[in-house]
Amino acid sequence: MLQKEITLNPDKWIDSYADYLFNYAVVRVNDSDLAKDLVQETFFAGLKSAKNFLGKSTERTWLVSILKRKVIDHYRKINSKKGQAEVRMNFYEDGENEGNWLEERVPQSWNNASEQAIENQELKTQLDVCIDKLPEKYGMVFRMKTIQEFETEEICKELDITASNLWVIVHRARTQLRKCMEDNWFNN
Repeated sequence: MLQKEITLNPDKWIDSYADYLFNYAVVRVNDSDLAKDLVQETFFAGLKSAKNFLGKSTERTWLVSILKRKVIDHYRKINSKKGQAEVRMNFYEDGENEGNWLEERVPQSWNNASEQAIENQELKTQLDVCIDKLPEKYGMVFRMKTIQEFETEEICKELDITASNLWVIVHRARTQLRKCMEDNWFNN
């Protein structure tokens, strides 16, 4: 059975893929203007490298792989601006509250689905605020590892850090997030 050859159709990229690519990018960079710029850069890069498209994947998959590189390049650029110096801070420690609280499920005690949706959105908004308060490198590493689910090896390679440094940063970010959430969400 012959495999159908996939060809690029750049004239339809915006209509077909812009929304998907924007949503992909905005989740990873948490900035809608930056996400729009990254999608635009992705389309330009796709046009420039169209001759390299082998047809082994769909257009969308190919464009997503370009966008993924753009996101990584963005974080690499930020990391280089910040340098390799690590911010030293005092961290909140409470053995009773320590743990993987971020991955735990929120208790499902609401009977009204719309109230629950509002509560979840407010929780997400507060979590985003707390992540934005982290030192830039911590927020970047936390988003890449926990939210975007990049592999440890990939993050270390892209940000030129060791695996043990990555886990220290993730731990410190979680500790600061826990303190911020306790102060601004759970105790209100």
